Amino acid sequence: MSNPYENLPEKAFWKLSVSNRSMFDIAGLWSPKFHIKKDQYIATFGSCFSQHFGSVLKQRGYRWLSTEAPPFGLNDVNSKRFNYNVFSARTGNIYTASLLKQWTEWALEKKEIPDEVWERDGRFYDPFRPRIEPNGFASKEELRNSLEQTVQSFKEAVEKTDYFVFTLGLTESWMNSEFGYEYPMCPGTVAGEFDDNKHKFVNQQFTQIFSALSQSMDMMREKNPKLKFILTVSPIPLTATNSNQHVLIATMASKSTLRAVTNQLTQNEASVDYFPSYEIINSPIFKGAFFEPNQRSVNSYGVDFVMDNFFKCLGEKFGRYTEEDLHSTKKIKTSVEICEEQLLEAFGK
Repeated sequence: MSNPYENLPEKAFWKLSVSNRSMFDIAGLWSPKFHIKKDQYIATFGSCFSQHFGSVLKQRGYRWLSTEAPPFGLNDVNSKRFNYNVFSARTGNIYTASLLKQWTEWALEKKEIPDEVWERDGRFYDPFRPRIEPNGFASKEELRNSLEQTVQSFKEAVEKTDYFVFTLGLTESWMNSEFGYEYPMCPGTVAGEFDDNKHKFVNQQFTQIFSALSQSMDMMREKNPKLKFILTVSPIPLTATNSNQHVLIATMASKSTLRAVTNQLTQNEASVDYFPSYEIINSPIFKGAFFEPNQRSVNSYGVDFVMDNFFKCLGEKFGRYTEEDLHSTKKIKTSVEICEEQLLEAFGK
């Protein structure tokens, strides 16, 4: 008598697809939904790890979309220092699905941009992009103009792009309980002052994240019906947690929740796909080989391996890819991510 397992492919069996292979020969980890072509635009936003997507896409000849160019004459080092061409607009890291929803609502004029500003030593800091200017802005007007420009640039990215790559990083978030908006970092860490009566910690659950991400994508598709989404989960552990759990346990809970959300959305929506960068870096079969000694930062070999898999799987599924697309023929110089969250290390005693 036959059974459903008899005719399954090798990838369905752990022994055939994992145990009997070198970890570098494990293949078929992603079956992409979309045939991404080099003449199509790709926008990237999200947590720290997603910063690598933009640079690698550009290096391999894809149309990575940047809608907020650096000022004329600003060199590459200072462009990155001032957060240009890190993401498709100068948003800084968008760690949570609810922050993505917040940016989308501002860009599509569903909600007004808050007027909160942080001041320190005569310089002004953007609560929603606290490290966008390393030394702060010279005036509130300069800050506001910059934020409004980035909101418009984010809107342009939504309107123009064919693919929107978003990397989810955190479930832990900080809210302004008085007005209901969210900060990317707890006030008083990077800048600003913490107010226990106003600043509320929320460790978001599955339903909150699922709803925020679904609503974000729905709003974007209203503006750009052709838009398709590729979701990823950041493999980088939490720097610190406010959940009263051990940071290792909090990290696993957070990433598991985010992964469950992406799994559900990918199954439900034809216009949503998931790329397994999280699994490639964190699965025990890779033996931690892609982490730096601090067991948190992903090394350049890990970044290259993730991106090689991205292009290799596209080539295997759709063909018509060159050898340069499928493999790194030269070592890609991987830059260090800009991560506000990493500054939380300074508060450990």
